[in-house]
Amino acid sequence: MTGIWNELLEKQIREMNAAAAILRHSYDKCCRIGARPDLDNDQLESFEALTARFARLSDLVVQKVLRTISILDLEDIGTVRDRINRAEKRGLIESAEDFVQIRMLRNEIAHEYKSETIFDIFERALALSPALLNAVKRIQQHATQNRPT
Repeated sequence: MTGIWNELLEKQIREMNAAAAILRHSYDKCCRIGARPDLDNDQLESFEALTARFARLSDLVVQKVLRTISILDLEDIGTVRDRINRAEKRGLIESAEDFVQIRMLRNEIAHEYKSETIFDIFERALALSPALLNAVKRIQQHATQNRPT
């Protein structure tokens, strides 16, 4: 049974790495643009891509990868907050508080329809993307070091 979970984790990590590469591209592009109220349509499209990619990577990390790691470590899956706290203790993420903010922003991205708050979301996605991308590196290192032989 553990073999199946290890295979699943490897697949999820490949998906996570691919999503991280795409987010990195959007992040770099949007950093050059800068979040501001006078964005043209192409720039708005770039920020929309950034937030969608941010939300997707956040979901992959929290809902799939951290959950599978908990299962492999024979721990109760628990709540999202439990997974985040355990990830911090394992060194998979630098800060549980950052990941709570990442999760809250992901939820806002999924449910936000007010144009007056969209630039705040863009700014926060730019601010939190480095923590999310750093977690991807840490998780990859953990998986590589703990790969069954």
